[in-house]
Formats: sequence, structure tokens, C-alpha cells
Amino acid sequence: MCEIKYLNRTESPDFVKKLSETEINELCSEIREVLIDTVSQNGGHLASNLGVVELTVALHKTFDSPKDRIIWDVGHQIYTHKLLTGRFPEFSTLRKEDGLSGFSRPSESVHDVFFSGHSGTSVSSALGVASANAITGDGGFVVSVIGDGSFTGGMVYEAMNNAGRSNTKLIVILNENEMSISHNVGSLARYLAVIRSKPEYYRMKEETEKALNKIPVIGKRTVDNLSRLKTIAKETLYKSNLFEDLGFRYMGPVDGHDVNLLCEALNTAKLINMPVLLHICTTKGKGYDYAEREPGKFHGVPRFDIETGEQVSVGSSFSTVFGDFMCETARKDKNICAITAAMSIGTGLQGFEKEFGDRFFDVGIAEEHAVTFASGLSKQGLKPVVAIYSTFLQRAYDQIIHDGALQKLKMVLAIDRAGFVGEDGETHQGLFDVAFLNSVPDITVYSPSCFSELKADLTKALYSDKNVVAVRYPRGEENAFPKDFSFSHGDFDVYGDERADTAVITYGRISAFAAEAVNRLKNRGINAKLIKLNKIKPVPREAVDSVLGCRCVCFFEEGVRSAGVGEKTALMLLEKGFKGSFELTAVNDCFVSQASVTSQLKKYRLDAAGIEAVVCRLVQDNMGNQYVRQKKA
Repeated sequence: MCEIKYLNRTESPDFVKKLSETEINELCSEIREVLIDTVSQNGGHLASNLGVVELTVALHKTFDSPKDRIIWDVGHQIYTHKLLTGRFPEFSTLRKEDGLSGFSRPSESVHDVFFSGHSGTSVSSALGVASANAITGDGGFVVSVIGDGSFTGGMVYEAMNNAGRSNTKLIVILNENEMSISHNVGSLARYLAVIRSKPEYYRMKEETEKALNKIPVIGKRTVDNLSRLKTIAKETLYKSNLFEDLGFRYMGPVDGHDVNLLCEALNTAKLINMPVLLHICTTKGKGYDYAEREPGKFHGVPRFDIETGEQVSVGSSFSTVFGDFMCETARKDKNICAITAAMSIGTGLQGFEKEFGDRFFDVGIAEEHAVTFASGLSKQGLKPVVAIYSTFLQRAYDQIIHDGALQKLKMVLAIDRAGFVGEDGETHQGLFDVAFLNSVPDITVYSPSCFSELKADLTKALYSDKNVVAVRYPRGEENAFPKDFSFSHGDFDVYGDERADTAVITYGRISAFAAEAVNRLKNRGINAKLIKLNKIKPVPREAVDSVLGCRCVCFFEEGVRSAGVGEKTALMLLEKGFKGSFELTAVNDCFVSQASVTSQLKKYRLDAAGIEAVVCRLVQDNMGNQYVRQKKA
């Protein structure tokens, strides 16, 4: 860690306004060292944060947060903002349990306006704040900072279209770090972009228009003709400018690593009495060679060695097994197609992309489009597999219903990161997919608990089941089952004494913990059996029938309680006349904060010890304490 010279003075971002140009440059270098050091130890988003250091400094040098509202999209590029707004003393806790969030979090600071974890939302929310300011007379500016990747999502254009018709103090900063938005801008256009970014240009323009308008008869006509001439010249230089067509004043492109130039452009934007889009260009991973060379690899990273750039190695994961399966299957079946929403690496599809480029579709951050696009492929007889993280699939709920299930079209939803995801926190937990899919007719849902089941379920989804089929699986490695556990690859498995009058029912990743708990219970004198569901929609009736004669049934679910599989199973038992005791353990009506997955499972009593304790208590309550005994030495 470098010697801290500036960041220990960041109780308020106002301190940035007092720094000289030399001090600003030193501050930016200090921030980069702190970012690299912290993320190397805690994991997190590195390349994107290194790319916006100068921009963040310029924003706080130009605007007065929190009166002026800075809204970040997606929110994973907010680390420098946290450092400049009084959170340096806690920055070492980034992404740790009870520590600083890796995303924007209003409960942390008045300088964070919204929770932000999903992309493409900032322009809409910023426009709402700016419109409210116009109604209430609040004089503050509102700034949306959004990356070019988010501009692949339709919600951004809905907001831009709406904002362009408003008279608000809204400034949208488009941070271009991948797309070639400015590829056709020549040297003259770049020169004019710099001129148009200076406050003096707008002051002179305004004074000239006022003077011309005072000239009788020809004054207004002259102003109108000059305006038309300027528009023709801009269209000739820039070819076309969608942003001005939408009603924004376009500025840029501007070097996003030049603090002085950025401050000039931002001060100019403040003078313009209409929505402004400031286009800046930055380099992902700026200042750290490994991240600059491989920004994708250093987007969201585990712990790594700063000197070598080597990341903590992990074994096979559900994502990599899924990717390998897709390649193996596509070699034999030319109708297999893969679709992802800007997550080819995260979903394990980079190999498929390389080998089957004509059948691979990265649609950008556009989950809704991904599902409806898949319906078109399916209509023509292809077999589309849509790989999306659980938390992002929420955005495509309408399309799953209308363009998938209602049409009775065959598509497979490969739902990655199902269940707890760990340090990314509230906005990324994959806890809602089961509940919202449960409400959709004619959908089949599988939740494999190991790699072999994942491949078996995907095979059934592609070649046996009809209509929309979802296969959901967790992040990371598979958990170890007891050696005597036998996988049938059917709709459900039974482990333990089938005649036992205590039953544990669960599915997915925590099934391994449930199997361990059954063995622990046996050592305590409780004869229990595990019903491990593999197909969770529809719930297999035979599985429900197998516990009808039990005195105690405990259901454990790594998902939200409301509308989950546990509630569905309880209703089925009730309808069949079940007379025993039933207890459901799940995530009950709350958002789950950041922590390790291990800690989250323990907190919600979904690890082996938690499952054992819940079953013991229910058995005690129903059969008397004498039924439960510790195994004698």
C-alpha cells in the first residue's frame, strides 16, 4: 500500500476543489494504488473502476454533492466515489460482511442516491430526480454516469426519448470504453468538440444570438439561418447524431483521463438550459497493465497477486460445466444456439462463441430482447439456450410469459448464479427466479445439485421436455455428497431409510448439506430420510406421496419463501390430507446483504448444522425431548 497523502482528508468531497493540478494528479495515482491493493485482497470490479478515476475526481471538483445528485450506472464503477465521500477509513471492508458495498448504497452515505446493481436504469432515475427538482424549485444538477455497454439496453433509449422533451438540468455522461461510437470523427470534428466543450463558446454564442435578435426584421431570420447552417455542418462532420435527434445537446468526445478538460466540459454543460449528453472516452483498467491488456478478465475478479496479475484459481464450476456441455452438444446438433446478455465469460460460453460463432448471439445488456429473440429462433425450428444470471432474468419476466410460455415455444433458460451469490449483495442474489417462474403456466424447472445432474437436466430440457424449460444452478463448485448417495437423474431421489417418519425435503446446492444432516440426525437417534427434488416445477407428486405418512416434514429452500417450492409442497400435502407437522425454512420477506455464501447459508439455517438443528427442534416439539439423544461414545 502506498503512503496515504490525500485520501485521509476526504471527510467531504469539497476538499478536491482546493487541490492544484499537480495535487490532482497525485490524488489520482494514490486512488489507483488503493483500488488495486484493496481489490487484490477482497475481489471486486477493478477494470471499470480504474477507468473512471479522473472522471470521478472531475465530477466532485465541478459539482456539489449531495445537493447535486450523481447517479451511477451500473454502480460497480463507484469505488473512487466512495473514497472521495468519506469512506476511505472503511474501504478495506469493501464487499465483506457488514462492510462497504461494492455498489451504490444510500444507507452508507448521503452521496449515494440509489441502490444500483442492474444496468441501464440511471437515466430514468436521474430524469425522475431532475423533474422533481423542476417541480419543487430545487436548483441542483442531476448527473447520470453510464457506460457504453448499458446503451445496448432498451430502457436507456426510452429514458433518453422522454428526457429529450423535458426542460431539466440533466447531464448524461456516456463513458465509452469499448464501443466505437466515435470511429467516424475526424481531426476537425475532434477540434470542434474541444471548442464546444469550453464555457467561453457558449457565452459567446448566447451573447451573439441576443445581439442579432435585437436587429429589426432580419435579426431573428439570421439567427434561424445560422442555426440551420450549424446543424448541416455538424451532420456533415459527425455523419449522424442520435442524441441530438432525441433532444439532447451533444458534447464530445472528450478525453476521460484529462481532469482539466473534463472540468471545462462539465462546467459548460451546466450552462446549457436543456438536457446534455457529454461523451467521454476512457480506458478500462487504466494504470494497471494486466487490467488494461485484459479488461474482461479484470472486470469482476477474485483475489489476485498484484505483481503477476494471477487470480486465485478455482476448480470446475457449474458455469464451466454448462459451457463444455453446450460445446459437446452443439458438435452433434447443428440446431443448438446459445444466447447471452453481455455475459459470455460469466456464463461459461466463451468456448462456444469461439467454436460456433454463427450460432452464438451476445445481444448486449438486453435480457428482454434475448428471450423474445430466442422465441424467433425457436419458431424456425432451432433450439435456443438463453444463459442469464438469475438476478438479471427478472428483467425478462414479461417476455418469458408472453413470448415463450404463451406461444408454447421450445427454449431453454440456463439460469446461472441461482441462490446466494455472496459478496455482490442485495442486487445480485439469485433468490427470486423460482418464485416468479412458479407463476407461469406450462414451464418446467429443474434445479440440479451436482455437475452430472446439470448435464442430465440440460439433455432432458433439449430433447424430452416441451415448451419453455428452465435449468437453474448456483455459482461455483459442486458440493460433496455422502459416498453412499446414489443419483438416479430422475425427478427426485430418496436418501436414507424410506420408512422413516421424519423427512427432509430440499433441492439444488443445499441438497448435499441436507444429506449430511440426515446422517448427523441418525447419530442423534433420529431416523430421517431426504427427499431431494430435481424437478421443482411441477413438483413430482410421487415425492409428495412419499412423505404423507411422516410425523415431521421439514422443507429447506435457498430462495424466497413466498411462492416458492416449499409453499407449493405444503399446499399439496394439505390437499392430500397430511396430518403431521410441516416446517418451511427459506428466505422470508427480506433482501439478503453481502457476505460469503458460507455465511449466508449459515445465517438462514441452510447449511448442514442449520438443517440438523431445525429438524431436531421440530422432532422435540412433536415427540418429546427423550426422542432426541446424543450418540454415546
